[in-house]
Amino acid sequence: MVSKTYNRMKVPPFLKKSDKIAIVAPAGNIPKGMGDAVKLLESWGLEVVIGKSVTSFFYQFAGDDKIRADDLQEMLDNDSIKAIFAARGGYGTVRIIDCLDFSKFSDNPKWIIGFSDITVLHSHIQALFGIPTIHGQMPLTIPDATKTSLGTLRMALFGENLSYSYESKFENIIGSAEGILTGGNLAILVSISGSVSEVDYTDKILFIEDVGEYYYSIDRMMRMLKRAGKLKGLKGLIVGGFTSMKDNEPGFGFTTEEIILDVVKEYGYPVATDFPAGHIDNNNALIFGKKLTLDVKENLITLNYI
Repeated sequence: MVSKTYNRMKVPPFLKKSDKIAIVAPAGNIPKGMGDAVKLLESWGLEVVIGKSVTSFFYQFAGDDKIRADDLQEMLDNDSIKAIFAARGGYGTVRIIDCLDFSKFSDNPKWIIGFSDITVLHSHIQALFGIPTIHGQMPLTIPDATKTSLGTLRMALFGENLSYSYESKFENIIGSAEGILTGGNLAILVSISGSVSEVDYTDKILFIEDVGEYYYSIDRMMRMLKRAGKLKGLKGLIVGGFTSMKDNEPGFGFTTEEIILDVVKEYGYPVATDFPAGHIDNNNALIFGKKLTLDVKENLITLNYI
């Protein structure tokens, strides 16, 4: 069962040294241990609890649906756990999302961290409860992560000032905007469209990223969102990494950035491309559900949380 309480702007407490955090696997199974991730998190002064799902296997999943749901539920309800990391993405979170009870979590929120398939959790929690979550590196990706991205993850978790200024190598749409950040993996956002887990995009700044898709698939998904009225009311758009893209023969003829800009150019809000987040080593942390300002000046882009 899902609580319908919408606790707007109820921010989880930021972490402090000696806090206990959990690692669970709501989607794909873990082919190797969590040693590097545990070592890093312990170096930040945190106590790490490993959920049962992390060592469970059921075909491609980290245990069957019940094991994964029960494991996440246990950590959601455990008051001593101050943050929950999804060990990895893959596929499977949507299979358990409707089995979870967020009642205790909504009363005493804690940080949920992950990306890719974990977009289901980010969107569900923001849509129903208005509680911020963190889009960032996961234990499976930590061994290959840049120091910069891990630093931003620590800053987000411990409540330090998080802002970004970078130069994009692609075309952008100039402008400034202010709004609550939402989004995640484009394919996952499209897959939950129309469900209870879908965020109201109106007046939001949307972040999108993806991996391993065909260019025509990106075009199709963006046009689906446009035709459904999801893109018109945005305050701004941030385009992250679109990696390992595939093309057909003959080729589609447009890059990811060209596709996205063509779909939204009529709306006039700022669009920032090439943001360093997504399925990349330099996957910098973003806080979904929190207000930020976006300033796009040709190729110079600045993001500041308010």
